[in-house]
Amino acid sequence: MPETSSTQKTIFLTGLMGSGKSSVATVLAKSLCLPLVDLDAVICKEAGKSINEIFADEGEIAFRSLESACLDRVASFSPSIIATGGGVVIAESNRRLMREKGIIVNLTAPLPLILKRLSGATDRPLYSDHDAEKRIRTLMEEREQFYADADIRIDTDGKSVEDVAAYILKVLKGLHP
Repeated sequence: MPETSSTQKTIFLTGLMGSGKSSVATVLAKSLCLPLVDLDAVICKEAGKSINEIFADEGEIAFRSLESACLDRVASFSPSIIATGGGVVIAESNRRLMREKGIIVNLTAPLPLILKRLSGATDRPLYSDHDAEKRIRTLMEEREQFYADADIRIDTDGKSVEDVAAYILKVLKGLHP
């Protein structure tokens, strides 16, 4: 039976690429009977091109600006589950918006697992198989302080998507009796 609550807030899933945000968001949305918003999909639709194309044509700064504008729009919807991009936490204004509009859930995973999940990925502009370990480690280190500022954190290593979602739901019940 789906869980619902009159005190539901938007849930923002944050974490490095490959941490499981999209998969967990899908299960949470179904469990809570809330709309699912994939921020990267919203960005691609608005731009009319892939994230790789945005990075190649306009650069990361333009992408981050579009990302912030799209986050602002989707965060104003009624409660929903929003799977963010891994870098959304970089901008202080994005972190402030997510904090004001909902609950921030950060998914973590150890470096070897992230690398395994991303192996062969071609749709991630900040990832390439060339020197992937160094690049991902650097991103993890640079973003850790922002990821750590979440209401809920969970390491996804050794857990199924359903187990991660169940844990989040359990914690949410404690936050909103």
